[in-house]
Amino acid sequence: MQIKYPIRINRYLALNNYATRRDADELIKKGLIFINEKKAILGSQVQEGDKVTVSDRAPKKKYVYYAYNKPFGISTNKDSNAKDILETTKFPTAVFPIGRLDKDSYGLIIMTNDGRITDRLLSPKYVHEKEYVVKTDLNISDKFIELIQAGVRFDGIMSKKCKARRKGEQKDTFYITLTEGKKRQIRRMCEALHHQVIDLKRVRVMNIELDGLASGEYRVIKDRELGEFLKLLKLT
Repeated sequence: MQIKYPIRINRYLALNNYATRRDADELIKKGLIFINEKKAILGSQVQEGDKVTVSDRAPKKKYVYYAYNKPFGISTNKDSNAKDILETTKFPTAVFPIGRLDKDSYGLIIMTNDGRITDRLLSPKYVHEKEYVVKTDLNISDKFIELIQAGVRFDGIMSKKCKARRKGEQKDTFYITLTEGKKRQIRRMCEALHHQVIDLKRVRVMNIELDGLASGEYRVIKDRELGEFLKLLKLT
């Protein structure tokens, strides 16, 4: 990403994948960030050609990433009608969910303490695949697959083109791969095509797959899988 100068120091550090803006602000408050060998302050501007350095005393945050199989009935958002995701599973490190998966859906969600990936994974300016298995109340036709792939108009908006295919010989179940994430999007797309979703499971986020995890279980994302994930997010 090309940086446009002048730029606030916290945003500069975030765009260079050093820290989130919030974490950068904490480092600035502690006097650990320098611009041209002078201590930065909150709101400092970086000009093109400036030398930005981080003190050796700045703590190195250890990032962790988990693939978690969120159970049905659990919410990734504060929802009075469902248990919060962090109330149901204890992770070794304090983490938060990236993105949402409503209480009526289940499957893969990424849990991490790395705030840098929130924007990279969720912002519409980036294109990343998320794959789901969907079961509807009616059998699906070839025309349904064709229409949903082409984009569906619902609530005054048009969804982006996507990938869809039947799940084997099952007449009422299909795979769909989206590169956007509007609220309850798949349900609304299906409703616009006169089908009701009765089961919705996320099975993949980019290169991370659910990989046989039982409901409520998680695994550490590491090694080559993690390297590819961060590379796709342009964080390495």
